[in-house]
Amino acid sequence: MDIFLLLVGFLLVLLGIVGAILPVLPGPLTGWFGLLALHLTSVIPLNWTFLGITLAIALIIWILDYIIPAMGTKKFGGSKYGVYGTTIGLIIGLFVPIPLGILIGAFLGAFIGELLYDSKDTQRAIKASFGSFIGLLASAFIKFFVALVYCVLFFSKIWEYKTVLF
Repeated sequence: MDIFLLLVGFLLVLLGIVGAILPVLPGPLTGWFGLLALHLTSVIPLNWTFLGITLAIALIIWILDYIIPAMGTKKFGGSKYGVYGTTIGLIIGLFVPIPLGILIGAFLGAFIGELLYDSKDTQRAIKASFGSFIGLLASAFIKFFVALVYCVLFFSKIWEYKTVLF
């Protein structure tokens, strides 16, 4: 059972890193479930303080993931249309077979969303879509960093208990 939990935990922390970039997976939360699976093994003792702190961080990041792009859009004078366009463009960008399709999709989605809001002011639409894009990048960077830290914590715990596990 421990090997199964280790494999599940390993997959979850890797999915957490992937989820930091893809909008369909909550990256840090998925990584946290990997840490939980690791702590549910019979070898590694449950540390409720560690799990509680890492869960709180994952939940805060999950909430901020919805706030940061909107803050970027608002900071640069955008509307909700730009935020929605960013999300839609991000999802469409997942399926575009070119490098950086996600980033291009997010920018174009925000731009199109802002043009739908006010088709006459293209300068404002460009500025707002840039703000949304910056907010999206900032959010993705924060999620990636936290998911990477969870991955390092996962492997450090395995390393700490390697003689008992293997």
